[in-house]
Amino acid sequence: MAPLLAPSLLAADFGRLSDETALLRTPGAADWLHCDVMDGRFVPNISFGLPVVEAISRSAGGLPLDVHLMIEEPGRYLDAFARAGATGLTVHYEACPHLHRVLEQIRALGCLSGVALNPHTPVAVLADIIADVELVLIMSVNPGFGGQNFIEHTYQKIAEARALIERTSARTGRPIRLQVDGGVGEGNIGRLVEAGADVLVAGSSVFGGGDPVAALRNLRRAAAEKQYQGQ
Repeated sequence: MAPLLAPSLLAADFGRLSDETALLRTPGAADWLHCDVMDGRFVPNISFGLPVVEAISRSAGGLPLDVHLMIEEPGRYLDAFARAGATGLTVHYEACPHLHRVLEQIRALGCLSGVALNPHTPVAVLADIIADVELVLIMSVNPGFGGQNFIEHTYQKIAEARALIERTSARTGRPIRLQVDGGVGEGNIGRLVEAGADVLVAGSSVFGGGDPVAALRNLRRAAAEKQYQGQ
């Protein structure tokens, strides 16, 4: 299946956020909208919270709202983000001592349940929980700031995650998405898809050139050349 593109609104112009969000609904642009929520505790930065997510949802025009919670104690806020319009909620493995319970909460809210791994966290930690996950997010930069350089080890990590996902899906009959976030651009998106990623989050490469729709279409063309054939 063709990979999905999820532009990260962290890189958008916050003074024109409604307009930027509406622009991404252009045919051939975004498949999902990615919202990076940071609390200044789990990561060394603060981004935006519930009111901004709710405002993005109002401008999304039906595009899925992929909310990445880079926060401590995410279980306390899941219901509020679902009410704000999130269609998917991704929490960090490193922030959830009771991860199974949190994933159950997400699914009970009717949202796609995701687990993110920091660059230093091995894929193997997901072995006992993967059957309860609907999306795995591999961080290809250290979370907390946009515009960072891509970590090269990520390609190997994506391949490992893809192998785990394929084994699990063969056993359960349930698809699991594999997302990559950080430093994604035209120069590496093809290799990321070839390694097994099927949802690509891109921020600076989408919003940094002044025409996010053209940037997304260029990314889509580059990704299509290496379309992953496993699903």
